[in-house]
Parts: sequence; C-alpha cells; structure tokens
Amino acid sequence: MDVAANCSLRVKRPLLDPRFEGYKLSLEPLPCYQLELDAAVAEVKLRDDQYTLEHMHAFGMYNYLHCDSWYQDSVYYIDNLGRIMNLTVMLDTALGKPREVFRLPTDLTAYDNRLCSSIHFTSSSWVTLSDGTGRLYVIGTGERGNNASEKWEIMFNEELGNPFIIIHSISLLKSEEHSIATLLLRIEKEESDLKGSGFYVSLEWITISKKNTENERYEITKRDLLQGKSVPHYAAIEPNGSGLMIVSYKSFKFVQAEQDLENINEDMSRESKGEPLYYWQQSEDDLTVTVRLPEDISKEDIQIQFLPDNIKIMLKGLRILEGKLYSSIDHESSTWIIKDNNSLEISLIKKNEGLMWPELVVDDKRGELIRDSAQCAAIAERLMHLTSEELNPNPDKEKPPCNAQELEECDIVFEESSSLCRFDGSTLKTTHVVNLGSNQYLFSVIVDPKEMPCFCLRHDVDALLWQPHSGKQDDMWEHIATFNALGYVQASKRDKKFFACAPNYSYAALCECLRRVFIYRQPTPMPTVLYNRKEGRHVGQVAKQQVASLETNDPILGFQATNERLFVLTTKNLFLIKVNTEN
Repeated sequence: MDVAANCSLRVKRPLLDPRFEGYKLSLEPLPCYQLELDAAVAEVKLRDDQYTLEHMHAFGMYNYLHCDSWYQDSVYYIDNLGRIMNLTVMLDTALGKPREVFRLPTDLTAYDNRLCSSIHFTSSSWVTLSDGTGRLYVIGTGERGNNASEKWEIMFNEELGNPFIIIHSISLLKSEEHSIATLLLRIEKEESDLKGSGFYVSLEWITISKKNTENERYEITKRDLLQGKSVPHYAAIEPNGSGLMIVSYKSFKFVQAEQDLENINEDMSRESKGEPLYYWQQSEDDLTVTVRLPEDISKEDIQIQFLPDNIKIMLKGLRILEGKLYSSIDHESSTWIIKDNNSLEISLIKKNEGLMWPELVVDDKRGELIRDSAQCAAIAERLMHLTSEELNPNPDKEKPPCNAQELEECDIVFEESSSLCRFDGSTLKTTHVVNLGSNQYLFSVIVDPKEMPCFCLRHDVDALLWQPHSGKQDDMWEHIATFNALGYVQASKRDKKFFACAPNYSYAALCECLRRVFIYRQPTPMPTVLYNRKEGRHVGQVAKQQVASLETNDPILGFQATNERLFVLTTKNLFLIKVNTEN
C-alpha cells in the first residue's frame, strides 16, 4: 500500500536576519497615477444563499485584477460590458487608456446565479477564461506582447455544469499533442450535511487536448474531481502535468468513481450526524478499536491488514478505514475478533509503551476516543501546574504556568492547522504531506511563469517565500526569499484585503479594503552611516515602510505587484503606484 510521505520545509538559515531591527517609516512621496475606466468593473456581490465563510474566501475576496506574468507590467480586468480590458505600461508619464482585447459572447446580465468572471494566463499565447455561468473558454491569443500578432480566438467553448472560477492552468506539448490542463473551483450544496455549513468545496482538474492534425478539435480528454470542506489557500498544477499541490485547512480527496463518491458522502453524513465510524480506547501498552458491523456481515467478509505504521479495514470489498497510524505497532501480535453484539473488536499492541496517542489514524476524525475515569484523573494531575486560582501566579515556582496575558493577538494560532499536500496525477493519491502547523499562509506570487506559483508562509515573525519544484522528490519546496518581520507586521493590519510581493522580492505590499496601501521594502544600504547607540555598532542597511493613500472612496477590488509598480483596481478607477525607479 502506498503511503504519503510526511515531509517538512527546510529553511535556509543564510536567508534569515536575526539582527533585523524593523521597518523605518519613510515619508518620501510615491508617484501615483490614476486612470478612469470607461465602464465599471464586473463585480458580482454575494447572494443571500452564499452566506458561509468559504463563499467569502472564494468569491467575496476575489481579486478582479489579473497580472500577465509572461509580459512585464501588463494587467487585465473584465468590465460590466463583458469586455476583457488590458493595460500595458511602458512609460508612467504616457499612460494610455485600457484597451479591449476580447468580448465575452454571452450576455452576463441575463444570468442571476452567476459568479465573477475569471481568467488565467496559461502561457505566452494561451488563456483560459470563465464567464461565471459555468462555461469554459480556451483562447489562443498569439504573442500578447506583440500588437501585430496578437489576436484572441476561441479554440474551445463548452458548458461544464454549475458556475466555477478558474484557479490555475498550464499548457503542455507532448508527442505532437497539445493540451491545456485547468483547475476549476466550485462551492456545492450538500443536502445531507445537517450539522455543518451545508456546503462542500470541489476542485475539478480538466484536461483539454488536440492532436496536431488538420481536422482535429480541442476536446476534453480527462476529468478528475477532488472534494474538501474548505476553500484552498493555494492550488496549482505541476508544469509537466504530473501532479497537483494544495494548501488548505481541511484535506481534499479525489473522487475516483461513483462508488467512492457514495462512500465519501456516507462518511460525511455520518460525521455530520455525530455518529463515529469507530470507537477506540487505549492503555499504556495497547489500543482497542471497536467497529459496528451490519447484520449480514460474516467473518469471510472482513479483511484487515496490519502493517507496522498502517492499518486497512475492508468489509465486503469496501474500504472502511485506511491510513497511517499515529505511532508504530507490533503488527504480528495485533488481532481481531467478532463480538457477540455484532461488532468488530481490534487489538493493537503499541511498540512505544507509555506513549498516549491523541488520534488513531493520522488526520482521520471519524473515530471517538473513550477514556476511563482513572485516565482522566491522571491527566488532570499532570496538568495541574498549568492552572491556578490566581490571576497571575508566582512565575518563580518550579513549574511556572503559561500566562496568556503575555500573548499578543497576532501570536494566536488557529485550532486547525493547514497542510500542504501533493497529489499524483496518475494514481490520484497523496504522495507528500507537510503539516504547516502555525506557519500561516499569507499569499502566492508567480516568480517564474514557467514554474509553479510560489507561496509565502509566516515563520515565527518573518514571512518566507517557497518555490515548489515538482522534479525534486527530496527537496520539493525551496526557500528562496525572506521578508523580515513581515509575518508579525501583517498580523496588525486588521483591515487587510490583498497581499502581494514583487517577483524579484524587492518589496512586499498589502492593501486595506479602502484607500490605504502599505509597502515594505527589503533592507538597502544607507548613503550615510548610522550609529546604533544601544548596541554600539554602525548600521549599514535600513528597511523602509511607505504608505500610499488613494484618492477614492470606492472599495479596492484588485491588487497586483510587479518589479517596478503596484496596480490597484477600484470599481471605476485603476491606480498605478511607482514603487521602484530602477530596472
């Protein structure tokens, strides 16, 4: 049985600066240019039936401004006339009006239940586009940087069911066959979920192909579906199309066939009704797992496989429980029997005696741990030193308590930690898992359009940028840059909406819902030498913070960063902030 490898992210210590002193507020003015739009941005507000946090994450916080990473300083948006508008900046002081490059064939105003239109720049000459009604377009654009050869032409156009937004797409050319692989996100209603939000998130991985012959058309050659309970922070297809990487709070699973779909729905409904799939209890030496059996199950219908770190339970050929155990067991001494009350009882012998397991199978929430009163009393006694009747006990005791008053709001860790998972495109199974713990996801950025997008995570107080490398199995995620103290600084921005950084890492920026944009530059040498009196040393570099305030009261709908400029989109205006003057 293939088991996902538990991995970790390796921090490059030379990229960290333990002596970073903070950002110095600079009052240097930033050149800001404003363009009034001919037509308002095609903003789609949340409907009354889109009331969950997942709807807000996916659609309410959608970035309506799209950056073409294949061409420098080129941004796109879609207006309420169905036009895709482009602004390419060559010279800040000679800005032209945004130009129309394509118009959607459908009248969007006729659809009540549509989502926001979405676009992704698949390659230097291909674009994937959704009009928000459930229709997918694959468009050949020619070389977009060359006005003479640029011509947007629909090569594929098909209705794919419920409305979706495009998360990612890639272009592949293998053995005379051209393919476009794209990732679509939907939030679907789940009638059986009585206890949760009543919705689940689906990611559909679609491949559209055409053989290089005269009469061949582009058509769908592969469709795979993943389901989960949270909107992914990050999801991207590997450049060679062999896998998929997802960062999310709650795990995703491939739905391979109708039978698997029924099994997942059954598991979810059982969870929502509060009925555990199994009960388990433990002592210092062993564990006992109890599974309720249907009436018509015999001994011959039960298959159980014990491995040192894994367990697999099947009833009548259906997988009931499978996964990696929290710790190792003596698989040769583990047994199972059918009890008189028509239940299956499994006895697992621990290899590490005395270790108490917080869960039976890693990331499996379908079981319920049963503790006896003696265990509860022992646990309470061990934790006694962490509690006190006094507001602030004497910290000089032998076992000082944790004082929550010393924690700041930005140090609070979410109860559910995110995970980074890599899925294989052929087997549709998880091959690598990284538990991100308290490493909060911040944003993603395309550094090299031929590679996967990078993602930025909080690491202690810093923000670390990671570049995925699908070809390197032993070092799949590379630490490429650090934004000092930015993880701590961004936590204080309560009204932040979008987060971005320059592809060359020269600065990071975030904007609030209205007006204000904050820019954090990397440390640069000072023209004059400063002296730190406290530490008695010279300071050769200073990191600057700058604040820009937009002259508008319209909400910010889009935000993109390039090496030299920041683009900010509101309902009726496009702002350009010149951040770096050097090339």
